[in-house]
Amino acid sequence: MDLQVQTSQLDLQDQIAITGSKSETNRLLLLQALFPNITLANTSNSDDSEVMQKALEGNDEIVDIHHAGTAMRFLTAYFAVNEGREVVLTGSQRMTERPIKVLVEALVQLGAKITYEKEEGYPPIRIKGQKITAHKVSIPANVSSQYISALLLVAPKLENGIELTLVGEITSVPYIKMTLALLNDLNIETSFVGNVITVKPKKEVETKVMTVESDWSSASYFFSLVALAKTASVSLTSYKETSLQGDSALVEIYKQMGVSSQFKGDKITLTKQEGLDYKDITFDLNNTPDIAQTIVVTCLGLGIGCHLTGLHTLKIKETDRLEALRIELTKLGANISVTNDSLTLVATNEINAEIRIDTYNDHRMAMAFAPLALKVPIIINNADVVSKSYPDFWDDFKKLGFLIVQKWSFT
Repeated sequence: MDLQVQTSQLDLQDQIAITGSKSETNRLLLLQALFPNITLANTSNSDDSEVMQKALEGNDEIVDIHHAGTAMRFLTAYFAVNEGREVVLTGSQRMTERPIKVLVEALVQLGAKITYEKEEGYPPIRIKGQKITAHKVSIPANVSSQYISALLLVAPKLENGIELTLVGEITSVPYIKMTLALLNDLNIETSFVGNVITVKPKKEVETKVMTVESDWSSASYFFSLVALAKTASVSLTSYKETSLQGDSALVEIYKQMGVSSQFKGDKITLTKQEGLDYKDITFDLNNTPDIAQTIVVTCLGLGIGCHLTGLHTLKIKETDRLEALRIELTKLGANISVTNDSLTLVATNEINAEIRIDTYNDHRMAMAFAPLALKVPIIINNADVVSKSYPDFWDDFKKLGFLIVQKWSFT
């Protein structure tokens, strides 16, 4: 489904309810599988979380997680310690191109039995669940934090817990801290000193309801909308001023793009600040790479340049996001260059209209470019890919007064 997005009778004064964080939900779903007396509230309605839940509740020998990268990493660790269970874990064509070797090698260090069904280092993988008694393991620190979180999440159920040494400079620290904070909420003892993380074993936890905070990555598109609008005030629920999610850095980042944020109860209100003297911006997004796409599109719409670093993990996401951004922004008339871990956009006030944005099976490509409709009409190809993390995205855009119509492609 391709959609044309353009402004109509905009009412950027509304309130939007965003469902629970996909990152928190998937962590808590795994913990709930390990400790069934946990109850979850405000969970994500994303495709990724539904795939994760189905895999954890099912009994299939072949587990297909489609495009869900988080589920691939977390389930690899879960099935490895699920004694007596044997599964083949697979996914989409793109998933079979995304590396898993670092996590597999770490689990094998601990005593797991995992083999590759096809190409070494990549899914599909065959996992034979084992009782794990070893507890010391090391892993490169600059890999996706999902590898690290996968090990930490299953650690309480290992006979001796885990002592995980991160070798080198650590990437995406907030996501690691999120995992540890959720474990701490269940009174599971952890420590994170220097480059060593320890999680103590725990056979049982107390019965508890765990409420998931709404997704900050999903909120980013409304920060972008408010930044690009002439006047706007949009309220989002349910958010915490002291959030576990790294992408809550949006509050500080978007101050430079004219967005102020006020918290009241579980609501955050975003307001456009007028009269700001915009300047080119530079950010290190090593801890928050998922908002890079949103930021660079916002900068294009504001007519400012940006230099974003710390983006090396974007090359192994749903697509090579750096290359995808280069291609699509160039179509819009931007002067953009990328390296293996950075992106540079040159300021311009000219944006090509009626451009078709390809989404590469990547939900964030669709959503990051949508706010640009405040500047020029834009067409989003394969727009329903947003269901991966935010199924209600287009409905919420319509609530704000955007005109969204299906656009047919004739070839």
